[in-house]
Amino acid sequence: MSKVVSAIALSTLLMAVQFGTSAVYAAEATDPEYLNSSQRAPLSEGVRYGGVIYLAGKTGGQGEPGIQPETRRALESIKDALERFGSSMDRVLKCTVFLADMADWAAMNEIYAEYFPVNKPARTAVGISFGGANRVEIECIAAE
Repeated sequence: MSKVVSAIALSTLLMAVQFGTSAVYAAEATDPEYLNSSQRAPLSEGVRYGGVIYLAGKTGGQGEPGIQPETRRALESIKDALERFGSSMDRVLKCTVFLADMADWAAMNEIYAEYFPVNKPARTAVGISFGGANRVEIECIAAE
């Protein structure tokens, strides 16, 4: 059996050399870091793994109702979380925007564009039913 294990290890090392990767790098991979886990809900505000931060969705929360003020509050909450976790808005790679009404897309986009004037992340927008007063929820993935 040890010959089989040795053959697999050698094969893995040869593939790593062939494809320009390092077997040592794979051995040094770390576990995900769960950031600001919630005591009230079964989620974390974010997860850091492999130089990437995956944020949970942020809503506009309480305050002035309407798509634009809610979008601004959601993006400010994202900005705050990214800064606390060691990143920033200009390092966002991808966002998913969930809208209660796709007719709000243009109004949401006006505010959204203010937060990404140069580095424009990939984005998906989806119409959903929140079952509450929220009009928008945004989740982002960012580089550290």
